[in-house]
Amino acid sequence: MKKTFALLLLLCLALGAQAQLLWKISGNGLERPSYIVGTHHLAPLSVKDSLKALPQAIGQTNQVYGEVVMDDMMKPETMQAMQQAMMLPADTTLRSLLPPAQYDSVAAVVKQYLGADLTLFDRLKPATVTTQLAVALGMKALPGFNPQEQLDTWFQSQARQAGKKVGGLETIGHQIDVLYNSQSSLRQARQLYCTATHIKQSIDQIQRLTRAYLTQDLDELLALTEEKMGNDCDSTPQEDEALIYGRNTNWAGLMPAIMQQAPTLFVVGAAHLPGSRGVLSLLRAKGYTVEPMQ
Repeated sequence: MKKTFALLLLLCLALGAQAQLLWKISGNGLERPSYIVGTHHLAPLSVKDSLKALPQAIGQTNQVYGEVVMDDMMKPETMQAMQQAMMLPADTTLRSLLPPAQYDSVAAVVKQYLGADLTLFDRLKPATVTTQLAVALGMKALPGFNPQEQLDTWFQSQARQAGKKVGGLETIGHQIDVLYNSQSSLRQARQLYCTATHIKQSIDQIQRLTRAYLTQDLDELLALTEEKMGNDCDSTPQEDEALIYGRNTNWAGLMPAIMQQAPTLFVVGAAHLPGSRGVLSLLRAKGYTVEPMQ
């Protein structure tokens, strides 16, 4: 569940130095500042209204860089690559990856929350089912949530309408690999079973992550993403490296050249910002001044 975050419609409260989603990047040879904003990939668009300095950041930048170029996700070649990545090997089925009792438990939960028989997913990698189940749990935990609204898409759409360049810090192919190819099928099956048998805990985590995000408390968000349950739901250090920390390092390595090219608004998941291995600290280590926008 730590791969998928959902949002609750709450108002932001008083903000501290670390309680901020929008940051200014300056110094280290930059003639004009750039900015970085943390998003929740399924956040309601109303969240942007709480970022009082956001119009300034948008107005002072010439390009927007997200994790990926969102429009690329709808390209036929991307859809084909994703469909291929979601499929299990020819000699493997979802049923073969789980003991009968565990399979039946997952099937009952999938029927309840997705309204479908698990047999329909038998040729798909377990991570595909986990992702769909996570979205369904988010919608249950957060009444009124609209998964069709995405902040990442909104930022890129606004940039295009203004004639600004839109770029990505990584390719969609890389994200597909992280989601579907960075774990063995057996490991994915174990995490699916763990999610299916910890529904209450998953919903609680969604709601707590939501509160941390919408109060713009990055320290709490970091603590929650690093929280462990002591079972197969927990990510391993290797998985954390693939999903978060390795990507942070890659992005921080690319950002200087992008900012030298033109003042940029970076739009990335908020979980990538805080901590000693977060993007904010990595940029400071490179000599930039990184400060919250109040």
